[in-house]
Formats: sequence, structure tokens, C-alpha cells
Amino acid sequence: MPLVSTGELVAAAASAGRGLAAFNVITLEHAEAVAAGAEQAGAPAVLQISENAVKFHGGNVLAVTAAAAAVARASSAPLSLHLDHVVSVGLLHAAHEAGFSSVMFDASKLAYADNVKATAEAVHWGHRHGIWIEAELGKVGGKDGEAPLDAHAPGVRTDPQEAAAYVAATGVDALAVAVGSSHAMTERTAALDHALIGRLREAVPVPLVLHGSSGVPDEEIRRAVTAGMVKINVGTALNTAFTGAVRAYLEANPATVDPRKYLAPGRDAMAATVAHFLATIG
Repeated sequence: MPLVSTGELVAAAASAGRGLAAFNVITLEHAEAVAAGAEQAGAPAVLQISENAVKFHGGNVLAVTAAAAAVARASSAPLSLHLDHVVSVGLLHAAHEAGFSSVMFDASKLAYADNVKATAEAVHWGHRHGIWIEAELGKVGGKDGEAPLDAHAPGVRTDPQEAAAYVAATGVDALAVAVGSSHAMTERTAALDHALIGRLREAVPVPLVLHGSSGVPDEEIRRAVTAGMVKINVGTALNTAFTGAVRAYLEANPATVDPRKYLAPGRDAMAATVAHFLATIG
């Protein structure tokens, strides 16, 4: 079916009081797995490509995006394309031509005032080009090249009053908040601050986004959605499933040289993971 905009999917999920899963895409197999898992679950999903994934593909955002878009259009599930964790203004400005309906512009490493200024400029540009903009306030640790953060350390979690002021000052369409999760977790042991999620939901007039959801147990995710989280980002869990299946196949079949033999079980493992998260989140 035709691509759906991320804004539409998020708005529909928020209106229905349910979550919307967004899955990070690195390879063609990732995109195919997200589409297959969404079809199996009968649910919409977001295919998101990070700035790091674009760098992995030689900085060519058009190639990887075209592949993901082709997979999405061939799917019977409602799917959107989202450009994730963008710090480069140049890449932000390439989003419209590349076919993205939404961008997560990440100025969270900057001081608060600089974050506000950079994000407001990104929102102004995005809205002029019909791009839905997500931003981040607080410190969701574990990003590429960063050490994991202590989710209980002072200043790490998002403050509701500051979040409300930030949204008003920037005009963002959604806000990623730090409530106890961390990127790149390979074990699902994160404990979320559900009371804080509730306070953020009351203070912030736009949908909330949970990053680092791969490390969050199913019941914690369900409670987070009930408390007010809408967009739920999943990345590492797909890579864990993919790598585990590929490793198992090659260990059992060490003479294999045809990549299709081991990529297929890897893709199937990711699709099963996608379907599981969609069932949990939706």
C-alpha cells in the first residue's frame, strides 16, 4: 500500500490510547522483517533509518531509503518512513527529497538553550516542508559511541516543567523523554519511572516517545503505554535476533558460503521479534 505519514500513525495511536512501534532499519533484511512482522501482527509500524545507518551505507541516504520505501509500498501493512537521531542539518534537509515524512532531530547533547534554538530552527524548516519533527530532552544513554548512563543519576531524567517549556519554545510534534530506558541494551532489564511518565503526559501537549525500548520488559512497555507513551522505538532487539540466528546457522553449517542461507533465518528471527513487540505495544 502507499506509504503512510508518521504523523498520521502517531495521531491515530494517541487517539486510540495505544502505542506505535518504530523499528530501526539497517539492511534490506531489516526492512523486509519489519514489513513481514507488521503483516503477521496486523498492525502499523514505522521503519526508521538513523544517521548512523546512513553513514554505514556510505552517507547515501537515497539508496537505503529507496530500498526501505520499496519494501513498505509492497506491504499490506500501514508503514511509514522516519529519519532517526539526526544531528546533521544537511541530512535533515535531505529528508524531504529522500521521501521521509518525519525526522527525529537530536540536539540533546547541547546545552538547553542551544538545544532549543537548534530544534526550533529544525522544526521551522520541517514544517515548511511538511515534515513531522520529533526531538529529545533529557539523556537517554547508550547511543553509538557513548557509555551507558545511570538512569538514576541526577539530571538524566526529563523534567516535566522543562519539557513543557521546551515543547512550547520549539514547536516539536513529539518528544522523546528519558524515563529509565537506555539505547543498545541486549538484556530486557530496564525499570521505567511510570509516575514520571504520567507527569510528563500531563505536562506535555504532544505525543511522548520511548527510546531504548529493546531493554524494556514487555510488562514495563505495556505500563508505559498506559501511562502515556505513544511511539516506542526498538532497534537492538532486532539486531540481537538477527545475529543470534545467523550465528546459530553458521555454527551448524560451517561450510556455508551462500549468504542467502544464513540471512533468511536472520530475517525470520527479526520478523518474529517485530511481531512480538507489535503485539505487546498495540
